[in-house]
Amino acid sequence: MADPWGFVKHRRAEPPKRPVDERVGDWREVYVRLDRAERDAQVRTQAARCMDCGIPFCHSGTAGCPLGNLIPEWNDLVRQGHWEHASDRLHATNNFPEFTGKLCPAPCEAGCVLSISPQAGGPVAIKRIEQTIADVSWEKGLVKPRQATVSTGRRVAVVGSGPAGLAAAQQLTRAGHEVTVFERDDRLGGLLRYGIPEFKMEKKVLDRRLTQLRAEGTRFVTNCEVGVDLTVEELRAKFDAVVLAVGALRGRDDRTVPGRDLAGIHLAMQHLVAANHECEGDGPTPISAKGKHVLIIGGGDTAADCYGTATRQGAASVTQLDQYPQPPAQRDDDRSPWPTWPWVLRTYPAHEEGGQRRFAVSVQRFVGDEHGHVRAAELRQVRVEKDPATGRREVVPVSDEVETIPADMVLLAIGFEGVEHMPLLDGLGVTLNKRGSISCGSDWQTEAPGVFVCGDAHRGASLIVWAIAEGRAVAHAVDTYLTGASDLPNPVEPNLLPLAVA
Repeated sequence: MADPWGFVKHRRAEPPKRPVDERVGDWREVYVRLDRAERDAQVRTQAARCMDCGIPFCHSGTAGCPLGNLIPEWNDLVRQGHWEHASDRLHATNNFPEFTGKLCPAPCEAGCVLSISPQAGGPVAIKRIEQTIADVSWEKGLVKPRQATVSTGRRVAVVGSGPAGLAAAQQLTRAGHEVTVFERDDRLGGLLRYGIPEFKMEKKVLDRRLTQLRAEGTRFVTNCEVGVDLTVEELRAKFDAVVLAVGALRGRDDRTVPGRDLAGIHLAMQHLVAANHECEGDGPTPISAKGKHVLIIGGGDTAADCYGTATRQGAASVTQLDQYPQPPAQRDDDRSPWPTWPWVLRTYPAHEEGGQRRFAVSVQRFVGDEHGHVRAAELRQVRVEKDPATGRREVVPVSDEVETIPADMVLLAIGFEGVEHMPLLDGLGVTLNKRGSISCGSDWQTEAPGVFVCGDAHRGASLIVWAIAEGRAVAHAVDTYLTGASDLPNPVEPNLLPLAVA
């Protein structure tokens, strides 16, 4: 059983980060690589804080982890030093725990019973424990290819190589199907490759998983836009089922702001993709922040990624704007009661590296120079009001005072509108719904027979843990469609929604 006094004896401890002046000079991950013995001892202490609750909200599909990760089980195994058994239990529900350990915002920790009261010392450091189990798994050689023992002779095409597509592909390959993953980019990984900055996850972490998938039999084709380079007719003729894991990369824009069309104003992903190409050795980015006053509009993960990227590129200054008021430091039980995702101020490592964040402020106009390039932004204090009848939000100025700040590079990180319009969807006869995503039935099948959908393409821009969960679930559905039954796990239903939206 768990240590009943663990959370009393030990306080939550975050993993140590490298000094700011050191980490902003390179693209390596921000966290210190501890000596293995020291790391393992620290994490075993953190695992001892888990109470093995009778009702563990940490792995609930709505309040905690949609993968159903067996968190209390592997916490206690880590506490006792049983790393190999912990690895087995972790990989039983999660294909890529090193991805989620680095990138997931951890709704499991928000659902931890110890997060109810600050006096409890904070939730169990689940994300840190998960990441360490994954690291130990690789260090000890516990991660090996798992090849299918039988072949079904059925062929499946997975379109998109992000976390949802990779999870679906691995599960279906292990079930004995011939799986080919198509990626339109020159390298595999989707947003894992070109959306996530290197300082959050070094790409060698992705590459070693891809090596495992190849060894298991999954095939990959890059530089191939399905529907263009491979026609829909060819796709249908060659494959018995198709999985759409194409993401939701259509970036939200606001062309109503005067001056939006000035040069130097970019969508966030344009900046991040180009920076990641440079880190891959493809030459200098055409969208560099070096020596510029950078203005980032948006308050989420993507904005923080742009923040850290601009800092490392040598920006003269970095300012991040959020039109919403600054959240409280601790959970507001009236607004976001436990175990829902709390509305609190989240400070990312990038915010410790310089620059400033500003809240309840919005751009009224971009100001350009004689060459048509942005040079400044005019700001006003605002509040966001919600129409009770329509639910639409409106940004309302609260003052006539206008403040002008320098801005010769602007990055719009204000979210995504859904799946990109592509010939593949037209050719398959798949339409987008009002949310800009692809609908499906209870069996994950779209309106096109034999065509399934998962990940952001289905639920809109969301968390990596939801992408992996949906990839695993759609694999179960495809396996059932092809063979009549499936032994693959089915962690979530298509209409399952979290109690909180991150």
